[in-house]
Amino acid sequence: MNLMQAVRYDAYGGGPAGLKHVEVAVPSPKANEVLIKLEAVSINPIDWKIQKGLLRPLFLPRTFPHIPCTDVAGEIVEIGTQVKDFKVGDQVLAKLTHQYGGGFAEFAVASESLTAARPSEVSAAEAAALPIAGLTARDALTQIAGVKLDGTGQLKNILVTAASGGVGHYAVQLAKLGNTHVTATCGARNIDFVKGLGADEVLDYRTPEGAALKSPSGRKYDAVINCTTGISWSTFDPNLTEKAVVVDLTPNASSLWTAAMKKITFSKKQLVPFFVNVQREGLEYLLQLVKDGKLKSVIDSKFPLSKAEDAWAKSIDGHATGKIIVEP
Repeated sequence: MNLMQAVRYDAYGGGPAGLKHVEVAVPSPKANEVLIKLEAVSINPIDWKIQKGLLRPLFLPRTFPHIPCTDVAGEIVEIGTQVKDFKVGDQVLAKLTHQYGGGFAEFAVASESLTAARPSEVSAAEAAALPIAGLTARDALTQIAGVKLDGTGQLKNILVTAASGGVGHYAVQLAKLGNTHVTATCGARNIDFVKGLGADEVLDYRTPEGAALKSPSGRKYDAVINCTTGISWSTFDPNLTEKAVVVDLTPNASSLWTAAMKKITFSKKQLVPFFVNVQREGLEYLLQLVKDGKLKSVIDSKFPLSKAEDAWAKSIDGHATGKIIVEP
């Protein structure tokens, strides 16, 4: 039996200390799956929210023990009997499922339908950073905020909160591919970084103007990509155009209540809770943008699998600039 190093947890809670280093069997691909030798894995907030038990109502994870993380890049070392689009030796990006996870390990199996070929111009780390964060940003902008990423749409004023984080740093860049004026919020130390991503105006969220989300040029926002928590509707409201939409990427009970009330009362301003649905088309789209130099994955830090707890703690802390990568 082939064994591999993996990091998993056995129960809800425990944070970084709840992660255990184990030796387990290398998984075998089913008919429609590929086995990937992992080179890079990115952490998303949903990964440790599952550990905290916040997604227990959705039956996540499906079973314990659970090997967390889903956004992975590496090389295919075995293919299932029905796999048509890939062969052994292919460099790929894949999105695993939250039910079963599997990213914090040396090998993982991925569905062929959620695997995409990685161009040689895109590093494993740059690719692994993309799936959840990049597609959350893209789909929130295109499906809800109505931004056309080919630049053909009418001008929109967009606000991106927590713009230096995983989703935020992609949202700023992708919004600027459309016909948009982007106002962004972040901490003081990241203002130049966010301007470098293309934001037209940047607010330090700790200043009075930043806390009030007031555009320095006095603009009202047609859409908000809200990548943070703790901002009340009453803070957004005065800054919004008449038919604005606030896309809430970290929905909680109170924001879901607000969203429902806006719908019931036929408010022209809407709060829309958003959960991404990753498809292969999206992975291929983002990889092409990175290859073409139109989008960059900013890597905050890299950790070996042996230091997975440190990466986990850094993600929970919530102040990473860009994405945190673990390299098995």
